[in-house]
Amino acid sequence: MSETGELETTKKAKLYRMVTDEHICPFGLKSKALLEREGWSVDDHWLTSRKETDAFKEKHDVETTPQTFIDGKRIGGYDDLLDYFGKPVPDSDETSYRPIIAIFSTALLVALAISWAGTESLLSIRTIEWFVATAMCLLGLQKLKDLESFSNMFLNYDLLAQRKVRYAYVYPFAETLAGILMIAGALIWLAAPVALFIGTVGAISVFKAVYIDRRELKCACAGGDSNVPLGFVSLTENLIMILMGIWMPLRMYVLNF
Repeated sequence: MSETGELETTKKAKLYRMVTDEHICPFGLKSKALLEREGWSVDDHWLTSRKETDAFKEKHDVETTPQTFIDGKRIGGYDDLLDYFGKPVPDSDETSYRPIIAIFSTALLVALAISWAGTESLLSIRTIEWFVATAMCLLGLQKLKDLESFSNMFLNYDLLAQRKVRYAYVYPFAETLAGILMIAGALIWLAAPVALFIGTVGAISVFKAVYIDRRELKCACAGGDSNVPLGFVSLTENLIMILMGIWMPLRMYVLNF
């Protein structure tokens, strides 16, 4: 009883999830955490072996675990639980700019850190250069983590790669190398032409695919497993490489600063 004399009720849910020495189901942990955040007391049942898990799935005629029950009614797995509480359910096929936002945000913070460590100043021309160059490295890394997936997506729209397939495998290395050299301010005579070349080819390819041919494609800029739509983001990536390819030698060899 509460101080006001009203009977307190506790919301209770039953959760069945797989927990073995070899495997702890991540969706089971997410389901438990979600229920607790929503104010539910969780009767947590562990399925401690494959045999026990299979028997549970057969008994309840389900294909996966975890499974949540509320008031004796089966709600389902983690996605079903999200839907039950009115929360957005992740869609693996949904387009999203989050990878790009994460990459450019991280690149900016890294550039600010480099600038502060090297000059004890946050904003300067070099900070902008470090930001762009770091973004190139991070974007290149996303492509390098799975070259096959990247090349498959890249070949959908890049004009040079469609003629010379090997270029799809060279591109991530070239972008990363150019970014690293520009961060260091070294071998700009090599880094600048590389950035200018791949940026120009990329910009032309993206512009043709999106704005002339009106094709709806996924962008390979954040790797072959991303759902970033081809368009403004990829065009921007290529344009900043073009600008860096022009600016870096101009600053170092002409303006001398």
